[in-house]
Amino acid sequence: MQIHVVRSGQSLYGIAGAYGTTVAELAEANEIDPAQTLVVGQALVIPIAGRYYWVQPGDTLASIAGRFGTTPARLAEVNALDVNAPLPVGLRLYIPPAPKRDAEINAYVEPRGQQVAPNLTRSAREAAPHLTYLAPFSFRINRDGTLQRPPLDDFPDIARNHGVTLMMVVTNLEGDQFSAELGRIVLNDEAVQTRLLDTIIATARELGFRDIHFDMEHLRPEDKDAYNRFLRRAAERIHAQGYLMSVALAPKTSAAQAGEWYSAHDYASVGEIADFVVIMTYEWGYSGGPAQPVSPIGPVRRVLEYAITEMPASKIMMGQNLYGYDWTLPFVPGGQYARAISPQEAIRLARREQAEILYDTEAQAPHFNYWDREGRQHEVWFEDARSIQAKFDLLKELGIRGISYWKLGLSFPQNWLLIDDNFNVVKR
Repeated sequence: MQIHVVRSGQSLYGIAGAYGTTVAELAEANEIDPAQTLVVGQALVIPIAGRYYWVQPGDTLASIAGRFGTTPARLAEVNALDVNAPLPVGLRLYIPPAPKRDAEINAYVEPRGQQVAPNLTRSAREAAPHLTYLAPFSFRINRDGTLQRPPLDDFPDIARNHGVTLMMVVTNLEGDQFSAELGRIVLNDEAVQTRLLDTIIATARELGFRDIHFDMEHLRPEDKDAYNRFLRRAAERIHAQGYLMSVALAPKTSAAQAGEWYSAHDYASVGEIADFVVIMTYEWGYSGGPAQPVSPIGPVRRVLEYAITEMPASKIMMGQNLYGYDWTLPFVPGGQYARAISPQEAIRLARREQAEILYDTEAQAPHFNYWDREGRQHEVWFEDARSIQAKFDLLKELGIRGISYWKLGLSFPQNWLLIDDNFNVVKR
């Protein structure tokens, strides 16, 4: 597929004509109303196989082929050109699609209350063809080693019908906060551990989960070794049942990185014990902090480049946000929290406020500003087709296992189209 960034004065009709598609296909792919105006700076996915490129001054078949991972002979063949002839500026070349690689794709889904909201069920069903794993968040550990179950409703049926592996997310959440004290109890009381592992295995067997995923955060630094021992014990029990075991890890850039979210997560040990890991490479920009990209490509790269020095790249899944934030300026520590928004909502907001969407090429992230009705300035950072494609390119460059999304329920149709364009999604 091709990504097109809307310029001033452009319409769906004109863009469709330039790429040999239709207004209806463009509108469907991007889930937009063709009667509405486009937003300057908005990224559209063009639903075509391969892509088009317009020749620029100084271009040659060799330079264009190198840019798109093909050969001059192949470009000449598909465009009926003489491989040795000069290229006229403005010529439209067709670039055939590159080979796709295998990748595993996970998505968390977080039901709240006693029942799953209809939009979450719908989102899970729409995403399932593009997923290896579906991860209901979460099974909460009690201090006696039993579990609190989340509502599941149709999730098991959705997973079964689409060949998706159910991931059982086990957390040390208490009152919606990760609890260091609960972690201390679980990691240092053998009787509680035994009851917990017995409960996990029985629950997984009952409900059809085939991957047990430990997301234990905010652990005490002194519990690092205890956590590694627990994971080894858990892996032995879980593997004996024929299940996978995976672990969520905080985003670190060195083994010595200190802090309550980092110290107990030992990349080298966990990478040796677990079948795979999800590294939470997002939340640099977060609801309680200053306005900035949620998952800027530079920090994400640094985390992943460190991770592959501690464990095989084939065990690493890159975490990716499916949301952005709308901050009210100026930022005041402890003040108003930013509002989470979906990529589709961000585009609707930019259209309503007549804001141009800008793109930070260093962070590889779109953003815009606007003024609300009370005269307050806002800054919005979110994800679009360009920022996601940048992450997919990084995934392929580093040779890592796949990508894991937090979380379903936020509309981002271009993401799923680009997954299919880039990867053969592994089904276990």
